[in-house]
Amino acid sequence: MPVMPGAEPYHHDGGAVGVLLCHGFTGSPQALRPWAEYLARAGVTVALPRLPGHGTTWQEMNRTRWEDWYASLDKALADLRGHCSEVFVMGLSLGGCMALRLAEIHGDGVRGVVVVNPSIVNDTPLLRLAPALKWMLPSVPGVVGDIKREGMAEVGYSRTPVRAASTLPKLWKLVQSDLDKITQPVLVFHSRDDHVVKPASVAFLRARMGDNLETRELVNSYHVATLDNDAGSIFEGSLDFIRSHASVPLTKDL
Repeated sequence: MPVMPGAEPYHHDGGAVGVLLCHGFTGSPQALRPWAEYLARAGVTVALPRLPGHGTTWQEMNRTRWEDWYASLDKALADLRGHCSEVFVMGLSLGGCMALRLAEIHGDGVRGVVVVNPSIVNDTPLLRLAPALKWMLPSVPGVVGDIKREGMAEVGYSRTPVRAASTLPKLWKLVQSDLDKITQPVLVFHSRDDHVVKPASVAFLRARMGDNLETRELVNSYHVATLDNDAGSIFEGSLDFIRSHASVPLTKDL
């Protein structure tokens, strides 16, 4: 299946500190590519995989489910841990949700977590009907491209595959139920104006997590903040986060 231009995965071999970047639902690695390249310039080993069913067609994605996407990230994490002394996981939107799940499952195998506009709560009423709708309605209008910055576009699907989306509530419930397992430091960037993920997800994290959680508001970006006006703050903040919590030094200084 041909991959959409710009949706290719990215990998950079750097130093002893690794970062796994997780893109969002119906999106692609393109939304995180500038972030990945920024960290690579600082000497970080970076893995940014393309999740199964993403970056091709929404019809193909309808043949996948959250377990497929998570499995590909779990493998990428194992590969990074085989080459790096310490690994951080970071993600956007649903990628942020799966980054949190990786931290829940792998414990000390994940040094810290950075998420941007994470989606961990079912805040879309239509999704409650998805288990029934998937038999009648293969897709609905998409959610990609929520960017405030003029001239910037996200590579992803203009349609949301309903069958794939119907698997999300199970993932959300798992992440919510196991949040107390996360003892690593967690940094959350969230946009004040987000037309995709409602404030309920960050509110849930604040209510359930302790002093290991830090949140920072983005005032000039929409949902895909990694391509938006506040992207620089995310990139710099995540690198400072690594420097603060890694026990081994980075190989370069920006």
